[in-house]
Amino acid sequence: LRYAKPFNPNQREMLKYAIVLCCVAWAGVAVGQEIPPYIKQCRRSDPALTDCLKEALEHLRPYLSRGIPEIKLPSVEPFVMDQLSLQLTGGPQGYRINLKNMEVFGASNFTVRSIKLADGTKPFEARLTIPRLTIHAKYTSSGVLIIIPASGSGDFDAVFDGVTADVKGLVSTNEKPSGTHLRVEKLDLNLSIKKPRLSVSKIFNNNRILTEATNLFLKENGHEVLRALQPQLQKKLSGEFTGIANQLLDNVPIHFFIVD
Repeated sequence: LRYAKPFNPNQREMLKYAIVLCCVAWAGVAVGQEIPPYIKQCRRSDPALTDCLKEALEHLRPYLSRGIPEIKLPSVEPFVMDQLSLQLTGGPQGYRINLKNMEVFGASNFTVRSIKLADGTKPFEARLTIPRLTIHAKYTSSGVLIIIPASGSGDFDAVFDGVTADVKGLVSTNEKPSGTHLRVEKLDLNLSIKKPRLSVSKIFNNNRILTEATNLFLKENGHEVLRALQPQLQKKLSGEFTGIANQLLDNVPIHFFIVD
């Protein structure tokens, strides 16, 4: 029998490091392939795939509420937006309000009513319901309201009860070392709100008459104000939701969500 020559000390040291590196690499792959706790995996062959996808989205709710630090996804409670501007009455002295530092509460408390996966060039679709959304913002106004000069600043609050959100979007795929990832390229959002309640406070140096006049206008014209607010609100929310979705999708490959 012929015996292999024993390793010299340098060769033994190199072999030791090679084994360690292989173990580290294997461990990294194993950890990288572990499904994170915020993901509920579905099987494409499952006859109840749609129900599983609904459950998977709702499984995300507490994580969206708290945020997911490991993928740098901030909490959506509150959901923060920069500003909106509304022209509520016409004419050169029309009543105009600006909202900034907007905080939206309740976005994570959704229920998935229906969902349809993207198919080729067809978009994905989903319908969500949210019992209540509340908005708090800083408010400035200018112009004339109910024949009263109404320029000032203060706090703005809105309560939207019975919210239905219809979502439609297009996705693309990209390849990464971790696998195939989805990316939301376009997201359209349409909101239906059963009962809007709007109010202002701490405005006009706490002038009671002006505050009551403004709140009377907002109470009697809540749906009209909502119609003026809605296009900008939907556009802002679409952009923010796209960012949140892509932060998640950029860190989690498709096969974690759906396995064949």
